Amino acid sequence: QVQLVESGGGLVQPGGSLRLSCAASGFTFSRYAMNWYRQPPGKERDLVAVISRAGGSTSYADSVKGRFTISRDNAKNTVYLQMNSLKPEDTAMYYCNARLLGTDYWGKGTLVTVSS
Repeated sequence: QVQLVESGGGLVQPGGSLRLSCAASGFTFSRYAMNWYRQPPGKERDLVAVISRAGGSTSYADSVKGRFTISRDNAKNTVYLQMNSLKPEDTAMYYCNARLLGTDYWGKGTLVTVSS
């Protein structure tokens, strides 16, 4: 079955960096675009970044442009989110997402807390 497992979250000071990873299994990873979403406490889940199947095309929410970078390694079935210049408003649960034939699959998320 499809599994998405996020890792790499934690507590970081403002201005710091983290790299999130999402290990995928149960489907042909290289055939699908992959997404990162985030959900701040008490708020809705929003799209953060998207990467195409081969990784040649990416897009970002305006709030993270220039600070976050999405990438993937199809040999390792893994998608990454490099987060730099983190701000307190980046505090959220971060989720990996794959939309396969119209069905959304989610990991359990990894918590990122940006605080001094």
